[in-house]
Amino acid sequence: MNYRLFLLDLDDTLLDFKASERLSFAMTMRELGLHAIPEGLFTQYQAINIALWKAFEHGTVSKDFLKVERFRRTFASHHLALDPEAASHLYQASLPDTVVLIDGALQLCATLAAIGEVGIITNGIESIQHRRITNSGLHAHVSFVATSEASGHAKPDVRFFDYTVKLARAFSPGETIIIGDRLDADILGANRFGIDSCWFNPGKLTNDTHARPTCEVARLHDVTSALRAMTVA
Repeated sequence: MNYRLFLLDLDDTLLDFKASERLSFAMTMRELGLHAIPEGLFTQYQAINIALWKAFEHGTVSKDFLKVERFRRTFASHHLALDPEAASHLYQASLPDTVVLIDGALQLCATLAAIGEVGIITNGIESIQHRRITNSGLHAHVSFVATSEASGHAKPDVRFFDYTVKLARAFSPGETIIIGDRLDADILGANRFGIDSCWFNPGKLTNDTHARPTCEVARLHDVTSALRAMTVA
């Protein structure tokens, strides 16, 4: 295998963010006194949250605005008299305690760390992501964490990757690969930065975008064999 620097996305690649999100949302609502969550409230929150994160990645909203606005819009959609700022605080406080690893994540990080250097790349909130990485046990195999908050830019902006590779011990484009689940952030970012990428696609979705992964896997257990096969090819 020729790769020596492995840049791994965090949410929905190494950690099951959807599972954590659901648990944290329920905990937050209970803390706010909403014990009977209205039908469709969480689904509405997810849609609003995704839209705001995309706006953040395009540079049209700030992360501080996003943190509170997703709850304000969710509560307004169901006419709930709840405090969005309190919800934001409670939700962020609970996320590190609802960590769920994706199958094979620890083993993959340990295997890649024995080959080269592992860095985590994430558009998530700096303090929360570091705590989640520590609580998950992934930190034992990770050399550095690059967040959009620290870099000032979000994936797929090439400036995010300029910042990221400066954190690595060494960087060579031909020896670097990104592994992630999002075509529009991880894979497109790799394309723009001129490095290889591995699309983690557990749902076996069709790629109907302009992003072009170098390889594709449905399981994290298959990543190292896919990377070795690319080297042989």
